[in-house]
Amino acid sequence: MKLGLFSAAFPQWSLEQFLAWSAENGFEMVEIACWPPGKAERRYAGVTHIDVTNLTPAGAKEIQAMLKNYGLQISSLGYYPNPLHPDPDHRQTVIEHLKKVILAAEMLEVPIVGTFIGKDKNKTVPQNLEEYAKVWPPIVKFAREHGIKIAIENCPMIFTYDEWPGGNNLASTPAIWRKMWEIIPDENFGLNLDPSHLILQMIDYVRVVYEFKDRIFHVHAKDLMIDREGLYNNGVLSQGMGWQVPRLPGFGEVDWGKFIGALYRVGYDYVLSIEHEDRAFEGTEDLVKRGFLIARDVLRPYVH
Repeated sequence: MKLGLFSAAFPQWSLEQFLAWSAENGFEMVEIACWPPGKAERRYAGVTHIDVTNLTPAGAKEIQAMLKNYGLQISSLGYYPNPLHPDPDHRQTVIEHLKKVILAAEMLEVPIVGTFIGKDKNKTVPQNLEEYAKVWPPIVKFAREHGIKIAIENCPMIFTYDEWPGGNNLASTPAIWRKMWEIIPDENFGLNLDPSHLILQMIDYVRVVYEFKDRIFHVHAKDLMIDREGLYNNGVLSQGMGWQVPRLPGFGEVDWGKFIGALYRVGYDYVLSIEHEDRAFEGTEDLVKRGFLIARDVLRPYVH
């Protein structure tokens, strides 16, 4: 298993700056943010460390040479939009970009693209599954034809009231995953598993590892703290509003020994990619770096 990190927390850095710092600080894999160039629509989105819209085979070779120079591998290209957005134009725009990310992964010889299923937050799960059954089979087929695995992060995408009540990502629970794979059973279609989102939903994250072992392609290392005062005031029906606090590994409720031990036991041997969304380590570049280094040191005893 290898320790990695997601580049989205360093929006001002060039790809080479990010690779140099990652290598210098003992990381072995990197997950690269590949949003379209432009303004971010939310925190940790809109970050472009590889511009897939203009990537050429020659450019891909330059990036591969840079990676070799720093002794790093790309674990995944990351782009997390809403492909089931209710606005058909927005939906089409993000799907077209997702296909460009898939083509870039093929050019770079990166095996995985990490993304979201998306969701219409104002529709029910069964209604969203109906849309999913229309929208997603061609995307998964496109990825398969280009030798790429799609790894869906299990974040419900409900942090703010503009994402309430249903959240903007369908793929959040075991029941939904089973239905997803019943509709699209393709072997190149799996999970970018993040245990923090299971803490929020009171889902057993160790049991998930055992049940879905064959569908875990990539793992995000992020933690979640439950603010008990906020939970008391808002209740579980608020769906996390006022009490879910994203943290770096070691500062939340995940038992990393149990979680990583389960991953080893089922044969997962790829990457633990630290995803930084911890407000206690934001605001300055030095704080962001410090957060990653603390998380690295929490996880390093388990990852060799």
